[in-house]
Amino acid sequence: MAESFGVDAARYDRTRPAYPAEVIDRIVALSPGRELLDVGTGTGIAARQFQAAGCAVLGVEPDPRMAEYAQAAGIDTEVATFEDWDARQRRFDAVIAGTAWHWVEPVAGAVKAAEVLRPGGVLAPFGHAFEPPAEIGQAGVDVLRRVFPQAPVPPPGVSVLDGYQGMYAKFAAAALETGRFAEPQPFRVDWERQYARDEWLEQLPTSGGLTRLAPEQLAEVLAAVGAAIDEQGGAFTMRYATVGFTAVRN
Repeated sequence: MAESFGVDAARYDRTRPAYPAEVIDRIVALSPGRELLDVGTGTGIAARQFQAAGCAVLGVEPDPRMAEYAQAAGIDTEVATFEDWDARQRRFDAVIAGTAWHWVEPVAGAVKAAEVLRPGGVLAPFGHAFEPPAEIGQAGVDVLRRVFPQAPVPPPGVSVLDGYQGMYAKFAAAALETGRFAEPQPFRVDWERQYARDEWLEQLPTSGGLTRLAPEQLAEVLAAVGAAIDEQGGAFTMRYATVGFTAVRN
């Protein structure tokens, strides 16, 4: 699934939201320098934000289609999984990962990050979690269970936003277990975004799981979710949380 997002890289880049400025500023302020490695850079959404903040960014991306898009957008990008990527003795002031660290083995990833960070450098994975209104979210879960039972869906009564916070707490614990980092500092930025029906249906196919659906399956999902949005008046407010942590290399 990690290498399926490039099926429509342009749509991914066009529709996926950028990261809150607070997250970018926090990492830049903590970093001892301005040379960053972006793990799972995708189309370069986060990388371009860090470039705009004055950083030099190298991306590592396993999907050649996403890497090609990032290259065209001005992000120097190498095609590899992070675990297998050859750093060639290069060192960085920060290792970031925007909505990508869950595709990396947590302990192996933290060890690799420590190897490529300069002393005092920062490991800073972070990611978006989103939660639509209950009626729209349930419509999506119901149709996915019907057309693609193996798709990852949250269990009943579990908040996606809180679930992501717990996931990043486990990633932070894995980094600390390596003995290569100081105590990780978690963060969470809550925010909201308004979506019109067509705007959300344009973004929805870029979600994990949906990228691998057959056209007729995807059409069924979009129809069900679109109908639920119509019942809410044709637009809705999405709750987002950008969750992550920073850990300084010893």
